Amino acid sequence: MSRLLIALAALPLALLASPAFADPPDGFVERVETLRAQSGAPGIAIAIVEDGETTLSRGWGVREMGTNDPVDADTIFYTGSTGKALTSAALATLVDDGVIDWDDKVIDHMPWFRMYDPWVTNEITIRDLLVHRSGLALGAGDLLYVPRGQLSRRETVERLRYIEPATSFRSAYAYDNILYIVAGQLIEEVTGQTWEEYVKAEVLDRGGMTSSTTSYAMRYAEDNRALGHARVNGRVRGDGPLSVLDEDEQLGAAALPAGGIAMSANDLAQWLKIQLAHGALPGGGRLFSEETAREMWQPVTVMPTTTWPGDLAVANADYTAYALGWTVEDYRGHRLVWHNGAVFGSIAAVALLPDENVGLAIVVNAEEGALRRGLMYELLDHYIDAPFHDWPAKFDGFIADMQSRGIAAVSAIADDPADVGPSLTRTAYAGTYRDPWYGDVVVSERDGGLWVDFATTPDMQGPLVHYQYDTFVTQFTDSGIEPALVTFQLDAEGQVERVKMAAASPIADFSFNYHDLDLRPVRETP
Repeated sequence: MSRLLIALAALPLALLASPAFADPPDGFVERVETLRAQSGAPGIAIAIVEDGETTLSRGWGVREMGTNDPVDADTIFYTGSTGKALTSAALATLVDDGVIDWDDKVIDHMPWFRMYDPWVTNEITIRDLLVHRSGLALGAGDLLYVPRGQLSRRETVERLRYIEPATSFRSAYAYDNILYIVAGQLIEEVTGQTWEEYVKAEVLDRGGMTSSTTSYAMRYAEDNRALGHARVNGRVRGDGPLSVLDEDEQLGAAALPAGGIAMSANDLAQWLKIQLAHGALPGGGRLFSEETAREMWQPVTVMPTTTWPGDLAVANADYTAYALGWTVEDYRGHRLVWHNGAVFGSIAAVALLPDENVGLAIVVNAEEGALRRGLMYELLDHYIDAPFHDWPAKFDGFIADMQSRGIAAVSAIADDPADVGPSLTRTAYAGTYRDPWYGDVVVSERDGGLWVDFATTPDMQGPLVHYQYDTFVTQFTDSGIEPALVTFQLDAEGQVERVKMAAASPIADFSFNYHDLDLRPVRETP
């Protein structure tokens, strides 16, 4: 062996890493347009960074269905939960400045903060806020701001004290959004600036991502923005024709630290460069230190590995863990640091292959998951020099099968109810029912039937239609809200003792966490 080969063999692999190819796959621009048109998605934008250089940043399609407004590299899209990494980066800047430490107890910076368990209140750290190991259930508290919300960020955080844990503290992984809302509030507590102000000024603007927005007002002021689209007029969400969503169909503003940032392909390319450079800015200087960069990618909470079936099994990981705003796993033997994102009408993915020094971001202004995930894996395969696998087609088939099962389940409820019940008169079901963390759900008589109003959530209301026994189905006036099965449980005297709910669709998004509600009648006291 030559001295040169011996020397190269002694170097760490990370120093030798380089992309398998210097550019995106041949014909990729044309392929994206073909897949976009096939999916029905109005628009898509993609950014790719290799060895610190942008090799692709562009858009396809239109910003809104029915218009000719093109998507370009500066069109901003909602990026959903990929923004959790930006909230984490904002905290990293405060760690670098000595204002906080990752393992500081939250209560030391927010003395009024409370979890359900007093011991957890005293022990939970800033790191715990970011890694989904608090003991809360999947999506705990999401109905406070999904699909809309009117509570302030502090009011939302204050509701945490009423949410019972599902597991013991730090014992299991369960994805949540509400603790990222706590992280956003903590930023305000220690800086005197709102999360929106601090992240915009100290992360996005300092990082050269100047067209990105952190508030609805900023986003609405930007003409070059993509509107969200979804299929909401079928039996389940994801079925039926594609339609543009009202821009008021959005997360409550309190939840923006968990997934409310809008970014363009050009800004996403800048974000990828900063991440791959471990916090160093392309033009010199640093957004955050090398040490905090390592902390943000450091796996903390072990996650169950995804088990894709059939032809999709190639993507199954051997290990998966959650870091500070990132998922860290292996893909075909290569280290992958990534996160997906979704808010109503928009989906995203940001993925890094650190050892290949490659990053990519995909944003779509429609809930077409096969397009996003399929293109992500197609690009990952390209950069690790893996054989071509028609991921978009395979995910399309998988999602279609999942949708068909969801439609069948909801159709059975709608078309074949048992001819039994209800036990009580309409008047006996009417009343105000209260859950400790959510608040009030009001059932009233209207137009010869029952009407339900989720009072904490603006415009979340509609008829209650009898299904069977003492169970009804919501038919929300907003077709984008997942319907719920509403079961009135009676006591020995035949009065309503409690109300339990569950999503009618087995494939409903976990944020419609009706099953976590424990509604009890609000009785008038003499």
